Amino acid sequence: MNTPLSWIKAYVPELDCTVQEYCDAMTLSGTKVEGATCFDADLDKIIVAKIVKIDKHPDADKLVVCQVQINEEGDTIQIVTGAKNVFEGAIVPAVLDGGKVAGGHDGSVTAGGIKIKKGKLRGVESNGMMCSIEELGQTRDNYPDAPEDGIFIFNDLPQYKGIKLGDDAIEVFGLHDANIEYEVTSNRVDCFGIIGIAREAAATFRKPFVPPVVKETGNNEKASDYISVEVKATDLCSRYIARVVKNIKIAPSPEWMQRRLAACGIRPINNIVDITNYVMEEYGQPMHAYDLDTIEGKKIVVDRAKDGDTFVTLDGQERKLDAGVLMINDGAKAVGIAGIMGGENSKITDDVKTMLFEAACFDGTNIRLSGRRIGLRSDAAGKFEKGLDPNTTMEAMNRACQLIEELGAGEVVGGCVDVYPNPKKPWVVPFSLEKCNKLLGTNVGMDEVREYFKRLELDLNEAGDAVTVPTWRQDVLRNADLAEEIARFFGYDKIPTTLPSGEATMGGYPFEKRVENVALDAAVAHSYCESMTYSFESPKVFDKLLYAKDAPERVAIKISNPLGEDFSVMRTVPVNGMLTSLATNYNRRNKDVKLFEMAKVYLSDSEKPVELPDERVKMVLGCIGEGDFFTMKGTLEEILIAEGMKGLVTYENKGNIPFLHPGRQAVVTYGNKEIGYLGEVHPDVADAYGIGEKAYLGVLDMKLICEFANFDYKYEGIAKFPAMSRDISMVMKKEITAGQIEEIIRKRGGKLLESYNLFDIYEGVQIRPGYKSMAYTVTFRDKEKTLEDKTVNEIMDKILKSLEEIGVELRK
Repeated sequence: MNTPLSWIKAYVPELDCTVQEYCDAMTLSGTKVEGATCFDADLDKIIVAKIVKIDKHPDADKLVVCQVQINEEGDTIQIVTGAKNVFEGAIVPAVLDGGKVAGGHDGSVTAGGIKIKKGKLRGVESNGMMCSIEELGQTRDNYPDAPEDGIFIFNDLPQYKGIKLGDDAIEVFGLHDANIEYEVTSNRVDCFGIIGIAREAAATFRKPFVPPVVKETGNNEKASDYISVEVKATDLCSRYIARVVKNIKIAPSPEWMQRRLAACGIRPINNIVDITNYVMEEYGQPMHAYDLDTIEGKKIVVDRAKDGDTFVTLDGQERKLDAGVLMINDGAKAVGIAGIMGGENSKITDDVKTMLFEAACFDGTNIRLSGRRIGLRSDAAGKFEKGLDPNTTMEAMNRACQLIEELGAGEVVGGCVDVYPNPKKPWVVPFSLEKCNKLLGTNVGMDEVREYFKRLELDLNEAGDAVTVPTWRQDVLRNADLAEEIARFFGYDKIPTTLPSGEATMGGYPFEKRVENVALDAAVAHSYCESMTYSFESPKVFDKLLYAKDAPERVAIKISNPLGEDFSVMRTVPVNGMLTSLATNYNRRNKDVKLFEMAKVYLSDSEKPVELPDERVKMVLGCIGEGDFFTMKGTLEEILIAEGMKGLVTYENKGNIPFLHPGRQAVVTYGNKEIGYLGEVHPDVADAYGIGEKAYLGVLDMKLICEFANFDYKYEGIAKFPAMSRDISMVMKKEITAGQIEEIIRKRGGKLLESYNLFDIYEGVQIRPGYKSMAYTVTFRDKEKTLEDKTVNEIMDKILKSLEEIGVELRK
């Protein structure tokens, strides 16, 4: 929402503040200002001047030397110019030595302005510059009387009659003004018009609000003799008003109207179109005009379209319709899409004689959905989508007809056709000042509240327990909304800091989040950095990851409105984003990269599941540079230990993960469940992602981790009795894993087993081919008494016997 500050001041005439003060105060009172553009920010020392004499330049055919009078006392300065439209007696804007202009004849604008200094042009002294409208930072859209190429000339323009030489030209042009940009929330529909913003400004600065005085217009005829209206879709059109204007005179709208529209970003067209746009900006109420001679049967019917209908809109495009689109029809055909755009078959042309004026209130949700279905969104639709107040419709209609008469654009026919079966009335909201003060933490008195509400036109009753809300304030529905109004004008910055009242409650994360946080902390402790990637990706990912054509992972949920093919399915495998991130770091020459992500995958039995997919969080770790398979394995083990999962973790190479190296991968199992996997990235996959060195991945299923995680820690005192250790060195086939060895030690070690630690692994000339040596330290302790060699030897015998059964021998 953009408004020139001068337009606001027209309805709050006592408003006297700087642009910055206005922006700050409006933002603090709840009407957030996004920014302000001051029209005179880059202009300085520009006056009204008169060319009294013109001579040819002695050394340049395209330049002339002008003697320019700069005040009523007759003082003159010399200015050299190349403008072709200057003449003796021309009254022009001129910038003096040391002044600033905004840009050049090409419309360019320089930040901070261009400073003008006296100097010489081809050897002739020049003490200033005469200005085009572009050099004032404006365009011909704002000032249609400006020449297309040349100096602006005040002569013979009635709006500048009475100006004097030496007057501030910036003020003469009305450029001591600013364009204010607001961020209006969708619940404040009243602030989508100048009237609403001005009402807020008046309340903010405690100044009188003086809205335009709107008078009923019209001759002695009746509009009902010209047109009839029938609303069939009453659920989509709460009010429809039609008025008739005859003897139309199409002409340009006045300059003041064109300037205000241009400041709001609307291009002026002609008086009729400009009036509808002007009222739309002023009241936030869209309007539309039809050529009455094109309305068959002199009848308007508001009804839904039919499936398969087509309609050509004002922009010449054919639109496909369905039964959800509300249409404006005459007695034989459709003439407009309600609330969005009129039809080419009833548009206003320069030959129009009689005009039908429409102002209505349509269902906002329907307008929004209709616009999306037909692929069309207009300024009017943007207003209707918010849900307008039907009581503003008549005010806007009367204002438009008044402007038509004031501008001589036509003769307004008396009366109107107003279909308003269920008038909207103000509502009453129960009010409790005590609850408001308790909610806000303030101690505002009733007299102060009455003053706030009076400024906002909220009617607080004598008892102070109920407020009557005007229909334009559709956001005020309950006591909390009234508390917000109090807070806005009491001042958010003045509300004291108070502790919340109420009973204390136990806070904390849910168990699943605690499990994720523990894993996150463990990864960070191992120098991993968190990354975030998209949950949607390309179907081509499965080919890059070497999945078979019939792999169940390829059954991915398709997005109905994707950004493109590369973001068209929900991921079923969590590693694509990680590999992409590793590739980006590798290509940017980052070394020793360690990343992790809590990545959601979306699993379903079909591409379009009837029920919601299974959303599972997978913790993905990836690294390049320093580290290897065992480094990644150690990180996963530390994470599982932090989760309270000890002793039952095994690693098995099944070779069934296609994007990992077949000989350097392992499935992580806890108990009888596979909870994750790890391994080196397959060389072909690394090449596909552009990773030129070995990369490693580790994945844990956090949903399964939650089943086994245990944060119940028990304190145990310092051991009173000594431990007893045994070292065993073993020879075995390479196929036997450390996990198998450790499982036997755990099972046979019994309750006295305290710990075990692998301290040596060897393959070499002293060991026969196909075999390896592993050495463990096994520690035992009895918490009740000192252990005896006999007891420990018996346990060790059981361990060694079980090891022999799988082919393990003691090293001799």
